[in-house]
Amino acid sequence: MFFVSPFKLRDKGVMGMNQRNSGYIGRYNPRKLYPLVDNKLQTKIIARAANVTTPALLGVISLQAEVGRVENYIKETAGFVIKPARGSGGKGIFVITKVENGRYYKASGKEESLSEIKRHVTDILAGLFSLGGSADVAVIEALIQFDNAFDGFSFEGVPDVRVIVFKGFPVMAMMRLSTSASDGKANLHQGAVGVGVDIVNGKALHAVQFDRPVKYHPDTNKELALLEVPRWDRLIYLAASCYEMTGMGYLGTDMVLDRDIGPMLLELNARPGLAIQIANGQGILPRLKLIESLGDTSLMDVEARIAFSKKHFCQ
Repeated sequence: MFFVSPFKLRDKGVMGMNQRNSGYIGRYNPRKLYPLVDNKLQTKIIARAANVTTPALLGVISLQAEVGRVENYIKETAGFVIKPARGSGGKGIFVITKVENGRYYKASGKEESLSEIKRHVTDILAGLFSLGGSADVAVIEALIQFDNAFDGFSFEGVPDVRVIVFKGFPVMAMMRLSTSASDGKANLHQGAVGVGVDIVNGKALHAVQFDRPVKYHPDTNKELALLEVPRWDRLIYLAASCYEMTGMGYLGTDMVLDRDIGPMLLELNARPGLAIQIANGQGILPRLKLIESLGDTSLMDVEARIAFSKKHFCQ
């Protein structure tokens, strides 16, 4: 284990949790808007109204008496995802990648019975995975068919792109790649690989796993420096437009790429983590300070904000 002086971190522009909470989340994210972000169903509703593409909604289960309906929502699909509307940290997300002759299989090949699926929905309704343990709603979505450009870069899971958007400006991005250690989930704390991505072109810059640099995917041995996010301009546009959609000034946007539909918004985070700095090999604070120095940016549209970011945050 190694330690870095707080002074060295400050000199490199690395933002800490207290500064993030008080200087950015608390200052730029009005509390009244949190339900739009914390509730995945609400996020999907406002995204549709703003013409921001999201995974197809198959069904919603809000009461225990409705749990029996889950079979109707999933029986005609090739795969599906069940998630708690108010879950956090990837908890409670249940993914079936293949449906065949009424049988359901995870990416690992493990079969899940319909009764087990219903039990998971019941756990969601009981608030087992929700913020604060309060009663929740189960959201059933179509499975994302991830772009073939990511073959070998992720293990048994859909890779996603986290973009930090500040006052509507995309300031830093990374791709999260699932591994066997992360159980197929794109969660860095569980062992997923984080790859810093250039705001200008979507190309890989730097990669880490468990906060340490890596050059190859630990399961597939794919060289991570070769990673390039296709349809990057569309993805970054959707991410930046989430500012108008939510009214939140400091936001984590989680994007995915479907091979047929293209970039889509998966979910939003009003309290995005700080590991994106490690994945990029640099601090985010100088970028935030630069945008703050611009003063009133309300007359800048999405395209203008993206152009500014590409000019000033290129690497």
